Amino acid sequence: MAVAVLGVVLAALWIALFGGASLKARLGGQTMVWAGGIVFPVVVLSALLIYGLSLTRNLTAPLPADAMRVRITGEMWWWRVAYLDAKGQPFMLDANELHIPAGRPVLVELESNDVIHSFWVPRLSGKLDMVPGRRNTLPIQADKPGVYAGQCAEYCGGPHALMGFVVVAHAPAEFDAWLASRRTPRSAIAMEGEALFRSTGCAACHRIAGTDANGTAGPDLTHVGSRRSLGAGILPNNRGTMMGWIGDSQAIKPGNRMPPYKMLSAQELETLAVYLEAQK
Repeated sequence: MAVAVLGVVLAALWIALFGGASLKARLGGQTMVWAGGIVFPVVVLSALLIYGLSLTRNLTAPLPADAMRVRITGEMWWWRVAYLDAKGQPFMLDANELHIPAGRPVLVELESNDVIHSFWVPRLSGKLDMVPGRRNTLPIQADKPGVYAGQCAEYCGGPHALMGFVVVAHAPAEFDAWLASRRTPRSAIAMEGEALFRSTGCAACHRIAGTDANGTAGPDLTHVGSRRSLGAGILPNNRGTMMGWIGDSQAIKPGNRMPPYKMLSAQELETLAVYLEAQK
């Protein structure tokens, strides 16, 4: 449609600049004014309106009762992810990465804890704002397994451009296995890194299920070892990038809310990274 409209405009411009006098006279009459000034815009805008309303209907159509539900909360500058049960209560927390079954609708509840963000995974849905004090809902569905990249689409200050997001769509059987592995109760991991995690104050801002780390200011790290990326999609997740992020995240993502830990030695950074690497 846009290409057709542009073609008509360019043709009219060419005739106005280079067309012959007889052609200009024929096209400059009252009939053309009615056709080009009223009929044509009415037809084009009506078609666009009908198309837009058809898309809106898909967004507001009720989802099946077995639709998966998740709640995603925008933070400065990362995403809090909560998987919800049938009663709408969180049963598992994560951050910056959402796992869903392919071929099954998912209802995403969108909230914000600070400023206006906008949730956008272009290959799965349109964008929708996340407004403090309000809960918006957005249905999404991945028809095929794969990894779908997302991005905050509303400028939210600081490192807004580095606020990425990932949706991982599994084949149904693989998703059930993934979910079962995450819901398996964990035993406490007794290792040096855990003690260091507490003594350096990490637990004040981060939560790890099964431990006494219950901070909520930063991303939940219960499954951080299984995530594909760090820092809301800007670094691959491996031991080296984990050490770099803990040591001086401000050098990687300026303006984020995690302070640098330059007082830690390389050995201590690696100990912490090994501990977090085991959180899967």
